[in-house]
Order: sequence, then structure tokens, then C-alpha cells
Amino acid sequence: MTHPAYEIIGAERPARWLVTVDHATNRVPDWVNGGALGIAPADMARHIAWDVGALGLGQALAERLDAALIHSDFSRLVIDPNRGEDDPTLVMQLYDGTIVPANRAISEAAVEERLARLHRPYHAALEALAARRPDTAICAIHSFTPQLRGHAPRPWEVGVLSSHKDRRLAVPLIAALAAAGICVGDNEPYDGHLDGDSIDRHALAPGRPNVLIELRNDLIAGAAGQQAWATRLAPVLAQVLAESGL
Repeated sequence: MTHPAYEIIGAERPARWLVTVDHATNRVPDWVNGGALGIAPADMARHIAWDVGALGLGQALAERLDAALIHSDFSRLVIDPNRGEDDPTLVMQLYDGTIVPANRAISEAAVEERLARLHRPYHAALEALAARRPDTAICAIHSFTPQLRGHAPRPWEVGVLSSHKDRRLAVPLIAALAAAGICVGDNEPYDGHLDGDSIDRHALAPGRPNVLIELRNDLIAGAAGQQAWATRLAPVLAQVLAESGL
């Protein structure tokens, strides 16, 4: 199923897992500032505009898990679907050293239009998909840049983010990945709890088991890396969920 705000792939697949990719594309709709945010194409290709490689990884992982996938189809710089509507970073004006001209003096009406046409439809579809069965488990896929400007390199291959409210799957997943020889971070390179984000909204609030996996984007920038990491991650995810008793 396709929609201007999102796409659903494999809705008929039977697995408990639901794979989500919040920052899947760097598309700017034509009705947003004529389809451009006023920054250079090189910046639109960077992690500031989307999660590089996350969609390809998510698709490959969902196939191996026999799971449905939903992903957004707009740049996080247009409006960030992984933020609550009242979050001050919902529409970013400056990100990793890049000013976003189209967002600098954005009006409340323009923010509301982006919410109504992109953010809310995506979340409504995600919730409807998750609610199809009572035992849905959510696997959110993101990617992170190996190094922010002016900061130290990030050594982790995989980050598993989780909230203090629910680490039931995160803890055994971290242990299993480490045992497989993967350099894994526990709430690295980011803290895993953010009020109003996608996991908070669709997993923590309704009590659904969940994991949020961040892959370092240089490892999954191409199709070969995406397929390889999906092959590594899928059996671990399946095992962790099966053994959790959830």
C-alpha cells in the first residue's frame, strides 16, 4: 500500500514482528517550498535528511522475518516522524552544522500542514498495522553516521536503543549480538527514551514488545551491506523474541 506519507510492504506476512523505518527517504514533497528546503544536494544526501541505508536494511530484514514493514516517505527535515507533535526538534532549523533555510521562519500554519499531510497519516497507518494482532512486536530500524562534525568517531557497528520503561527484548538482544562478535552499544550513540517518539507512542504506551536497532550507516550504504546485515540480524531477532516468553 502506498500513500504520499508512507508505504506498507508485505502487509499479509504472518510474523509477529512489524518492522518500521521512520527516516526512510529524503524526499521533499512538491508542496513544501517547491520541493526543496534550500540546502545543497550533498547535504540532502547526508544523515541529516534521512537514515542512510535504513530502508534497504529494513526491507531485507522484513523479508527474512516474514514480517510487514511500514516506512515514511518524506525527509526528516520536512518534519520528523520520530518526534512528538510538541517536540521542539519536530522541524529542524539547524542540524549537524547545516542551516535549513526553508525551516528558519516556518509558520504555525505550515507546521500544521506538514503534520496533517505527512506526520499524522504515517502514525495512523503504523498504529493500524500494529493493532491488527494483539501480540505485535515492533522492530524499529534506524542508522547513524560514523562521526558527527567536530565529534569523536563512533566505534559501534550496531546500537540497540531502549527505554528504561521496557528493556525486555533489548537486554537479551544486546547480549546475543555481542556473543556473535558484533561491536554493539547499549543506548549508544543515543539514549533510547524520548517522550512522544515512535517507540513511545506505538510500543511503550500500548505495552508492545519492542527493539530499536541503529546500524552505522557506512556498513549499510549499499545493497550488499544491507543484505549481509539483514542475514546476521534476522535469526537473532527471531530467537530473542521466541525465547522471551512475551
